[in-house]
Amino acid sequence: MNLHQFRFVREAVRQNFNLTEAAKALYTSQPGVSKAIIELEEELGVEIFRRHGKRVRSLTEPGRLILASVERILQEVESLKRVGAEFAAQDQGNLTIAATHTQARYVLPAAIAEFRKRYPKVHLSILQGNPTQVAEMVLRDQADLAVATEAIADYPELTSLPCFQWFHVAVVTHDHPLAERKDLSLEDLAQYPLITYGSAFAGRTKIDKAFERRGLAPDVVLEAIDSDVIKTYVELGLGVGIMSDMAYNAERDKLLRAVPVGHLFGANVTRIALKHGTYLRSYIYALVELLSPETNRKLLDQALRGGSEHYEL
Repeated sequence: MNLHQFRFVREAVRQNFNLTEAAKALYTSQPGVSKAIIELEEELGVEIFRRHGKRVRSLTEPGRLILASVERILQEVESLKRVGAEFAAQDQGNLTIAATHTQARYVLPAAIAEFRKRYPKVHLSILQGNPTQVAEMVLRDQADLAVATEAIADYPELTSLPCFQWFHVAVVTHDHPLAERKDLSLEDLAQYPLITYGSAFAGRTKIDKAFERRGLAPDVVLEAIDSDVIKTYVELGLGVGIMSDMAYNAERDKLLRAVPVGHLFGANVTRIALKHGTYLRSYIYALVELLSPETNRKLLDQALRGGSEHYEL
């Protein structure tokens, strides 16, 4: 069986079982259409059409089921053609990025601004969620790549590549007792209500483990999914914020002061994740290199072929 036979069957039905009109629509001969359909019926072992003499009149019962399958097959073929056309056009298409709020707000803008200059015909979408959610988006083909700190390196189906390291800072108001301190301890932080990320986000695991190892039980009064919310409630005097240093800017966040606490919680790595075996258009390579300059096309291809589940800085 072949696609030509499937197209002949579908067109015969569309042309109200008139094989002459079906042949005209497909730019072929009526005898050729009739012969191809008969050969398909013989191969399947059932009649697709009811006939009166040499004329096709209607579908048989198995013919209805076969037509449904033919429609699905030809629809998938058309989808494949669209995918092929999109991938062949390497300077245009669609690109969907799944990212946590912090990455979408503070990491992606510079890379996307440069990307848009290079590929103005590419339509971009950004989906947000926690690290587990953005990894699942890539696995379900809802996104082309994910950008997050935690979780995405834990999926064996994904290739995980490092972008950069970052550290936590404690953010406080200028009149807070910790504002002028330069070398904070876990004991210092534990004296005050804390505002930080939810358990799935941005290095929260390292924060919890650091206090646990010291035998301290910090009072986390508010958990948030993004740094802007943390800063808002710190400004209201609700506590000490612990968040990513990339989310603090002295010029922009004039009501706050940031005190480095990377020595307490260690380094964190923002990572890019892509699905194993994925075919990448050239502009996806370009975006990955903008986010992770150490990752060239050769390394990325090797990783996607299963050379390693993830790489480290």
